Amino acid sequence: MMEVNGVSYYVRTCGDGPKKVLLLHGFTGIGENFHDAISMFEDYGNFTFIFLDFLGHGKSSIPSSSIRYSMEHTIRDVKTILDKLMIKKLSIIGYSMGGRVGLSFAAAYPEYMEKLVLESASPGIKLTNEQQERVKADTLLAERIRHEGVQAFVDYWSAIPLFETQRYLPKEKQQMIYEQRMKNSPIGLVNSLLGLGTGAQPSNWDRLKTLEAKTLLLAGELDEKFVQIAQEMTKHMKNAEFVKISGAGHAIHVEQPRKFGKIVSEFLSN
Repeated sequence: MMEVNGVSYYVRTCGDGPKKVLLLHGFTGIGENFHDAISMFEDYGNFTFIFLDFLGHGKSSIPSSSIRYSMEHTIRDVKTILDKLMIKKLSIIGYSMGGRVGLSFAAAYPEYMEKLVLESASPGIKLTNEQQERVKADTLLAERIRHEGVQAFVDYWSAIPLFETQRYLPKEKQQMIYEQRMKNSPIGLVNSLLGLGTGAQPSNWDRLKTLEAKTLLLAGELDEKFVQIAQEMTKHMKNAEFVKISGAGHAIHVEQPRKFGKIVSEFLSN
């Protein structure tokens, strides 16, 4: 546990290689969700991996105010964690919500960045009216969690089209994902939605052109929405490449860990 700006984060490092990599998980997840994928890295020994659980997730603090979960606070916390670990340069791998955090961090603190990997991620929402609609949708979902509890939410969340491809995973892996999601706190999930949801964060579309770090954008071929987002992002970025992963949906590192490990480790090593 690490004390960070008045809250506690669960942070774990793995390995002692010269290349530092921070892994940022998605909504309802934990840092350890990346474990299987990074174990597939072809040059595993060259890396030091840093896992963390976002606020409201895993073993980290669960503040009662959604404001504490905001993108501004979150990327400041990430910077503080890196400073405490005395890491001045690193690469970031961010999935979904973690990708939005990684992109926001790279835009705000470019001096820390070596490379950036964004898996099924977006820069936020361009249009104000669409952003407002997303805030309304996230607020309704948060109210649903408050009134129905975590189990009802996890049952609903596991069945949404975004994760439909995970039904083809081995049953034991599906059960592990379900059990991990069930450990989440209702307050943590509610405040993550309200404070760090796609609608709540400032849009980064206009900042894409300012990013200098070499960036790898990944999306699963079965996740058409995020394939389109990644393709559009690539057009606005100076040093970005997009790879579409066959046989995968939204959570590539879970559905295709071997492909993910090979592609990402090659990108980070070259």
